Amino acid sequence: MLSLMESGGVAFLVALLVTPLWIRFVQRRSMGQQIRVDGPPSHFAKAGTPTMGGVVIVLAGVIGYVMGHLGTSINFTRAGVLAISVTVASGILGFVDDYLAIRNARNLGLNKRGKLVGQLLIAAAFAILAIYWVETSTNLSFTRFSLPGWNLSVVGWMVLAVFVIVATSNAVNLTDGLDGLAGGAATFAFAVLSIIGYWQFRHFSIYHLHSALDLGLVAVGLVGSCLGFLWWNAAPARIIMGDTGSLAIGTGLGGLCLLMNLDLLLIILGGLFVAETASVILQVLSFRLFGRRIFRMAPFHHHFELRGWPETTVIIRFWILSGLLSALALGIFYGDFLKIAKVV
Repeated sequence: MLSLMESGGVAFLVALLVTPLWIRFVQRRSMGQQIRVDGPPSHFAKAGTPTMGGVVIVLAGVIGYVMGHLGTSINFTRAGVLAISVTVASGILGFVDDYLAIRNARNLGLNKRGKLVGQLLIAAAFAILAIYWVETSTNLSFTRFSLPGWNLSVVGWMVLAVFVIVATSNAVNLTDGLDGLAGGAATFAFAVLSIIGYWQFRHFSIYHLHSALDLGLVAVGLVGSCLGFLWWNAAPARIIMGDTGSLAIGTGLGGLCLLMNLDLLLIILGGLFVAETASVILQVLSFRLFGRRIFRMAPFHHHFELRGWPETTVIIRFWILSGLLSALALGIFYGDFLKIAKVV
C-alpha cells in the first residue's frame, strides 16, 4: 500500500511542478494548439494554447512507477514493464503527430493511414510480447481470467489485444476535446485499476496474477500524473495534452485491462470513452445511410456545447458519468469476488 501511495504521490508532484516549466518551454517556441476549422466557434479562442502536455503525463507516470519500487520489496515484472513501455510508445507516436500539426500550422499531423499503421505496430508488438514474454492468459476475461473463461487461442487473443489497444487509444483521443475532460475521466478509470491491482495481489489464490501489484503501480502512477497535469489543464486550460497524452492514456488503459484480465470490464470502466466513440460511429452511419445527423456535432460533447451548455458544465457532468461508471465497474469486480470467495 505504501508503494502505491509513493508511486502516485511522486507522479502527482512531478506533473504538478514540471507542467509549468513545459508550458514556458512550449510558449518560447510558439508551439501552440491548432484548432479544427469545423469545430465549435467558442474553441477558436483556444488557438495557440501550449500543447503536447502529454509529455509531462508520460514522464511523470514513468517516474512514479519507478519510484514505487525504490526502497520496497516490490520487484519489476515483465507485465509492468510492458504496460509502461507501450504507454510510452504511444506517447511518442502522439508526439510525432502533434509536432507535425504544429510544423504544418494546421490541425492535421500524421495522415490517417500513417497514424493507424503506427497504432497497429504498437498494438501488435504489445500483443506478441504479452503472449510470449509475459505469458498472459489467452482466456476471454471479465473480472478474472476464468470468467467467462473462453479460450480464444493465441491468435484470437492477439487479435482482441490489437483491437483493444487501437480502439482505446482512439477513444480517449476523441474524448480529448474539452479542457480536462479526458484527463479527469481517465483518472477515475486508473484509480479503479489501482484498487483492483492491489486486490488481485492480496487474493492471488483467486486471480493467479503474479504481476498484479506491479500493474497497480503503473495505474496509480498514471493517476498521479493525470491529476498533476489536470491542475493546469482544467478549464480554462493553460496547456493541452494533445495526441501525446490522449494516445498514451488510451493505450495505457487498454494495456492494463488486458494484462489484468479485465478485457470486458474495460467497456464499463471506460464507458464514457466508449460512448464518445459510439457517437462518432452513429453520426457517420446516419449521415451516410440516411443523409441526416443524429447530433449537431460529434463527438457528442460538442453536441451539448452547441445546445448552449457552458464548457465547464459539460466537463463536470461527463466527469460525474465517468466516475459513476468507474464505480460500477469496481462494484461488479467486488461483487464477483464475494461470489467466488465463498466457493474458494
